[in-house]
Amino acid sequence: MQRLLFLCLICISLHAGAAPPGAIVLWPGEPPGGAAPDPQRDSAKGSITQVEQPYLIAHRPAQPNGIAILLVSGGGYAHIEAGKESGPAANWLQTQGVTAFELVYRLPQEGGGVTAPFQDGQRAMRVIRAHAAEWHIDPARIGMLGFSAGAHLAGMTAVQPDAARYAPVDAMDGVSARPDFAVLLYPVLTMQRPFDTTHAKKQLLGAHPTRAARDALSVELHVDARTPPTFIAQALDDRVSPPENSILMAAALRRAGVSVELHQFQSGAHGWGLGKPGSEPAAWPQLLLAWLQSRGWMPQAPG
Repeated sequence: MQRLLFLCLICISLHAGAAPPGAIVLWPGEPPGGAAPDPQRDSAKGSITQVEQPYLIAHRPAQPNGIAILLVSGGGYAHIEAGKESGPAANWLQTQGVTAFELVYRLPQEGGGVTAPFQDGQRAMRVIRAHAAEWHIDPARIGMLGFSAGAHLAGMTAVQPDAARYAPVDAMDGVSARPDFAVLLYPVLTMQRPFDTTHAKKQLLGAHPTRAARDALSVELHVDARTPPTFIAQALDDRVSPPENSILMAAALRRAGVSVELHQFQSGAHGWGLGKPGSEPAAWPQLLLAWLQSRGWMPQAPG
């Protein structure tokens, strides 16, 4: 399905050469901490690196139902797998009446530093919520969905929405960055041993991080009662991100009294995106719709 892009004309600057035509650029000037010094690179399969200016790609349904979801692709914080994760998922959500936004964020080793992707996640949530009325979105029904390392970014935004990651740049930074719900698919969440074998951990923390550094970026350690309801799905044969990432997060949410739905597939490995037809993970989109409907965020299907 062709992507339907629209321009944000208020408080957002578009920089020639820094983002695709029609993209919604997140920052009114240079992003905090800087950005990649070289032009953005896009592979033939839709993998993105060298993000100069972070931005959103919007997918607007013909008849929006008021719910919006910010999508964050993975790639181990070394690249962004938009072609197989956020792109197909956004197209599918659009057919369900959801206004979907793909986040193209800065990578920690490409100029902006370790904080850069988390700054972009916060700012993206604020931009969407600040323009909720204009974009026919209910400001109380804005979720965040992440794949793999993108789930780490989504998770950090969900558990620390008010963290002072950058100095405010305009009025939109007074808007809440808290997602109303979080969706974490084959997630990387913990930086604790012995589950710290992910490429995301290496990109963020290096080979020998301190305990404090591990704790600061372990999502499950920052869950509290204000963490939004969360949907988690992962395969038990995932050899890239240990399944304990999901198990630890679900346990932390339950301890905090936060609603969580955890789906563990017997097989499926890692990086399944929408899921190969006939595979166990291919069930997650319908499971997610049912969860959203049960919580009142998504209208019930007719009939």
